[in-house]
Amino acid sequence: MNLLGRRHTLLKAIRSFLDDLGYVEVETPCLVPATVPETHIDLFEVKDGLLLAASPEPHMKRLLAGGCERIYQITRAFRAGERGRWHNPEFTILEWYRAGAGHLDLMEETEALLTVLCAAAQREAPPIVRMTVDDAFERWAGWKPSRAWDEERFMRDMVERVEPRLAGLGSVFLHDYPAAAASLARLSPANPEVCERFELYVDGIEIANAFSELTDPAEQRRRLDEANEKREAQGRPAYPVDKPFIEALEDGLPPCAGIAIGVDRLVAVLLDLDGIDEAMAFPWPGR
Repeated sequence: MNLLGRRHTLLKAIRSFLDDLGYVEVETPCLVPATVPETHIDLFEVKDGLLLAASPEPHMKRLLAGGCERIYQITRAFRAGERGRWHNPEFTILEWYRAGAGHLDLMEETEALLTVLCAAAQREAPPIVRMTVDDAFERWAGWKPSRAWDEERFMRDMVERVEPRLAGLGSVFLHDYPAAAASLARLSPANPEVCERFELYVDGIEIANAFSELTDPAEQRRRLDEANEKREAQGRPAYPVDKPFIEALEDGLPPCAGIAIGVDRLVAVLLDLDGIDEAMAFPWPGR
């Protein structure tokens, strides 16, 4: 079977897995007037003040606030300036959200999905290691980020010291990120120095990012404003904050968890490809 056919098999398996768990597939806009700013993610700006969405997350959370309980989406996402072996400015993203759940619930679902997809790819499912961020950094970089946050050191050590070691462990859930790296995740009630966030690495490649979602509108707005302030301090543009998203949190976003998976990366890793270009019919610039 050619690569497009094998990719199709994996996408069918994803949809079947989530459908069987009672998730409903939804669609949200790719062209948006505002966003949830993140310090290190640059967006494509198009005509009439519109942006190409980096993620369907804000609209999907608005659906949760409106009464949806289990939803998923496979769609396109866009991030400017990201191009490399494992990056493409336009890529396929899978996100699913579940009301009444936490990040550990989605960790279990993600592990089950990975087992299903390994079978669909006709490869053995590797054992999955669970490791906290502090444990990984103490073991390979000599410090605990939650105790003495240093963003520049954290990013450097993650790339140079931690991720290369993860490559030899098969599949790894790296969890309990420092509170300063919470993004849209809630802080742990048991330990406010960390947040309820995990990332999945397969063969050393980051595949997924998941949160127990922050539902406090004031704290969420503070974090988004802080991200814009950091962007401006770096000489990068601030982005308009998605007000309907904040209003949805004010109306009452239920306790929930969500996850984003880079589909092209996942396909490439499962099919033992050299990078995401081989997993896509038309990699950048898409001609």
